[in-house]
Amino acid sequence: MARQGRDRHSGPSGQPRAGGDRVAGQLTGRRVAIVGGGPAGLAAAERLAEIGHAVTVYERMPTFGRKFLLAGKSGLNLTHSEDFARFATRFGAASPRLQAALAAFTPEDVRAWAAGLGSETFVGSSGRVFPTAMKASPLLRAWLRRLEGLGVALRPRHHWLGFTETGALRLQAPEGEIEARADAVLLALGGASWPRLGSDGAWLPRLAAEGIPARPFRPANCGFDRDWSADFATRFAGEPVKAVAALSDAGRSQGEFVVTRHGIEGSLVYAHAAALRDRLERDGAAALTLDLAPGRQQADLERSLARQPDKASFANRLRKGAGLAGVKAALLREVLGAPTPDPVQLAAAIKALPLDVLRPRPLDEAISSAGGLDFAGLTPDFMLRDRPGLFAAGEMLDWEAPTGGYLLTACFATGRAAAMGLARWLEEPAG
Repeated sequence: MARQGRDRHSGPSGQPRAGGDRVAGQLTGRRVAIVGGGPAGLAAAERLAEIGHAVTVYERMPTFGRKFLLAGKSGLNLTHSEDFARFATRFGAASPRLQAALAAFTPEDVRAWAAGLGSETFVGSSGRVFPTAMKASPLLRAWLRRLEGLGVALRPRHHWLGFTETGALRLQAPEGEIEARADAVLLALGGASWPRLGSDGAWLPRLAAEGIPARPFRPANCGFDRDWSADFATRFAGEPVKAVAALSDAGRSQGEFVVTRHGIEGSLVYAHAAALRDRLERDGAAALTLDLAPGRQQADLERSLARQPDKASFANRLRKGAGLAGVKAALLREVLGAPTPDPVQLAAAIKALPLDVLRPRPLDEAISSAGGLDFAGLTPDFMLRDRPGLFAAGEMLDWEAPTGGYLLTACFATGRAAAMGLARWLEEPAG
């Protein structure tokens, strides 16, 4: 592909100089196609249009940002306020690979970007960051208006089918199959955890068949199956287990989860999901160790339980000696079987109850997915090593993160980083 040097209308950082309205692409004359209209694809489109490229975004669904809107139904968790050094470690084995992209678009940058679109943000009690409106739709509408103002062409109902022999995009459009040519292409096709919203991972075997390194998709931020007794499942399915701590290979964290008919799910489980999934794959068995009384020391529980009358029922012993009742007491019965009257053993079980899990819930139930394009097949600028001019971003890359704003921030950051890599590639001298 022919390429040119830095555009003469750009400032030192590649940002367009101040000025009035312009036609997309009039600064550089280069055409860029983005496939995927989620957060990563739209973030890339915004950055490339600001530089001055003519950008077209193709989206298979009837509207843009459908998963973004769904995330906002419970209050759009945009990012997290924790220290950036800690924030940047939340992406598992891919954390070092994402470091530069995250540093270039930090959580503070996310908040400033949202404010620039008219959505001020606040930090919740958990450190998570939300728009004050607690909705995604105003932010998305403002974002799409900004993109249109930058001249970005938004093309919904365009399903990517692959490439022609000459490298053009093949797209199923409302009028039939079409071809689209561009000077460079950026794929932001999403993961595999929300098929009804367009993220079905169907692109992965298509690229893998062309020899592009990729890892199979696996559920992340997911629930797990467990064989409850029929009585426990009937009585407690849907019951929240609050004010507990959990321990796994991921470390210790505190929160709550929900008992389901099939097993367990909820924010505390999601925080340990990757560790549980990986141990199941490695060892064939895994357990989430629960502390049902995180605010009390084991020795204190032993003394309190020992003071209970010998004739006290198990339920009264737990309620008066440990402050446990309802689903927490039932969990102890479910795991221990015949309850032990020994205060030392009972206190130990309360502080470290091993809850075995059998398997992750299906991928299409997960909040997000692990797997996707292997970073080994990408340059540091997010270009596919064996396909010059083809870039990738967002959840189609092989990274994962817990809930809490990490997923959206990394989608924004990798979209922008891939866009800058693409822009640099277009600036390189031909040959």
